[in-house]
Amino acid sequence: MSLLNTLIPTLSRQPVTVGENQPADFIPTVRPIHDITETDEAFVVSVQLPGVAKDGLEVTAGEDEIRIIGRRTWTPPKGWTALHRETVDAPFELVLAHDNAVDSDKIAAELKDGLLRLALPKHEAVKPRKITVS
Repeated sequence: MSLLNTLIPTLSRQPVTVGENQPADFIPTVRPIHDITETDEAFVVSVQLPGVAKDGLEVTAGEDEIRIIGRRTWTPPKGWTALHRETVDAPFELVLAHDNAVDSDKIAAELKDGLLRLALPKHEAVKPRKITVS
């Protein structure tokens, strides 16, 4: 066994294959690492999308879900051969379901240095409000 084989985890060498029950046009995707925080005004989602540019990013807000699809545009240089890669060339896909607490018309998104930040404002009905006591 070479030194390279001992440094590279065996599990990461498993090829991505299409299962028997998948449609012919099925493309495997990778679920990106993400964090969700909450403030009184909004939910904030941070999604790690390394190698994804703005033109390869698609964010859609449906009635009860937010869908993020990111495609990398990097092409390897001529003659380049990887000895080991931790990532695959599959597109990223993340689907976040919500219970209509998000005001879809006011969603803001920013992509910078491979980090997508989404601000998902809450509907007025679900925001906490202070009640004055008389």
